[in-house]
Amino acid sequence: MAPQKPQNDHKPKKKVQCLSVAMKKEIIEKHQRGVRVKDLVQEYDLPKSTICTFVKNKEKMMVADVAKGVVGVAATKRPQVLDKVEQLLMVWITDMQLKGDTISETAICEKVKKLYRDLMAELPTTRDTSPEDFKASRGWFQNFCKRSGIHSVVRHGEAASANVEGTNKFVGEFAAFVKTAGFLPQKCFNCDETGLFWKKMPSRTYITQEEKKLQGHKPMKDRLTLMFCANASGDCKIKPLLVYHSETPRTFN
Repeated sequence: MAPQKPQNDHKPKKKVQCLSVAMKKEIIEKHQRGVRVKDLVQEYDLPKSTICTFVKNKEKMMVADVAKGVVGVAATKRPQVLDKVEQLLMVWITDMQLKGDTISETAICEKVKKLYRDLMAELPTTRDTSPEDFKASRGWFQNFCKRSGIHSVVRHGEAASANVEGTNKFVGEFAAFVKTAGFLPQKCFNCDETGLFWKKMPSRTYITQEEKKLQGHKPMKDRLTLMFCANASGDCKIKPLLVYHSETPRTFN
């Protein structure tokens, strides 16, 4: 009886690499400088057939480009008009960010569909698809975030509401007034108030690998108001003023 072959003699499948346009151009340029295909296979750990395909299609590869701000991978059968649309979309996102406006996923999808329709209307003779073909789906949005590097964050503070132009103007006027009046830094005081949720606990925590989630507690919203005051030289700090809903809170005794 012939011996049975071991069942675990199969080689593990090699993970498919997704190469960027820049890397493909780099491989082609090295081959044009005289680097052998064999050496490129060892350097990039790619199949010989893949390297040969890049070299064979070098004319198309070298003219390929992606939208500015989009660090992506060349997609199969990806319409060239989408690169232009995503480039315009990045300009819009940057402009909204500079204005301090909030941008949601829905707003981005609606804007890109409008840009796509407008751009397709300007190219009626060369278009091969209708404006309704582009749906700006959830998959497109996730891939666009990977290509462009945009990500969702939580807005903190109130800096976006500040009047920066008026503040800079006031700083110059106040400095001139202090100099003209002859005030010393020791005589210039500034005070401001702030709120303190003194019972609120942190919302983030660390858990073990076996646990998937951790039940939370109802946040304590006991709030008090504090006012601080100090002079410009920093050598005189007024005792903080505390405002609470009780005149003599027993908790602070």
